[in-house]
Parts: sequence; C-alpha cells; structure tokens
Amino acid sequence: MPDLIFASRNNGKIKEVKDILSVTGLKIISLLDLNDDEDIIEDGITFEENAVKKAAHVFNKYKIPVIADDSGLVVDQLNGQPGVHSARYSGPNATDELNNQKLITELTLLPEPHHAKYVCSAVFFNGENYLTSEGEEKGIIILDAKGSNGFGYDPFFIPENYSVTMAELDPSEKNKISHRAKAFNKLKEQLSALTI
Repeated sequence: MPDLIFASRNNGKIKEVKDILSVTGLKIISLLDLNDDEDIIEDGITFEENAVKKAAHVFNKYKIPVIADDSGLVVDQLNGQPGVHSARYSGPNATDELNNQKLITELTLLPEPHHAKYVCSAVFFNGENYLTSEGEEKGIIILDAKGSNGFGYDPFFIPENYSVTMAELDPSEKNKISHRAKAFNKLKEQLSALTI
C-alpha cells in the first residue's frame, strides 16, 4: 500500500517530485502506476485551485493521501500567459513542441528581454487536512531552444543568475532551484509535522 499518490502522469514531473521527497522515505506512486488515464478538468483560475481540485478528485477515488501540483510559465509581456493554461497553451491537442512554438511566435514580435517566471503550487490532501505551498523561479525567455534535459518550456527559460537554460542544467541542479523544488520542499517540511 503506498503512503501517497502523486496525481500526475507527467514522467518528468514524477521523477522530479520523487527525487525531492526521497529523503522522507514515503512510498509514492503516480497515476501512471495506477494506469489511471482519467482527465481531470483543470478549470481553476489559479495554480492552487487546480492543484486542490486534482488532489481532492484523486483522494475521493482511491482514499489514499494525495499530493498534487499545478505549475506553469508566467510571462510579463503576455499579461501572465500562458499561466494556468501552460500545458495546453496551443490548444486541446497541445504538445511541448506546439506550446513552445506558440510562445516563441508571440514573443518574437516583442522587445527583449522577455521576463518570466515559473510558478508551482503544491498541495497535500488526506481527506481531513489540506497543506499548500508555492514556489517561483524567475528568469528570461530566449527565442532559440538550448538543452535536452527537462521538459515543457525548459529549453527556452534561463533562470535568474544563470547563463544556461533549465534544459541545460543537470537534473540535480535543477532540483535545487526550480519552482517545483521550492514548492515541494516547503510541502515536505509541512508533511514532516503531520502524521499521514
């Protein structure tokens, strides 16, 4: 029996979160492990609303404590877009490639630098307690992809105080600075004070 379900089918995200929480000793499985391909409609207007909705849905289905997150890219010049629509920015059949194409096409028309930030809202729910935390990583968007690590918008995002993209960073380095690492490390501290 797992201690926690991570409400995600994104392999990159699953690996990152399992690495971050590995020191807790908790047994974590994902929706992939459960062969659960049910789509949860993410219609919240904030990252936290979407994360809470996912956590509640999965808990009600399996009655096992759940962690969930919603995250995305917030670009100043695009009035906060893609935001909560980051994963499906290019439409209902969105892929990372199509999302990036749309983003770069829009930013090509605007002056550099393209300031942005990654935002992650992480949630834990066990049927009684909600724990929430948020992490941000500021940076800029470049117009030419660099690097093959990471996923999503990582090849175009240079974090603050770095000269390489998220996709050029070693995964262990990314897990020290990323928005997701910040959110889940805060959540990990809250979890340590709670008996799951």
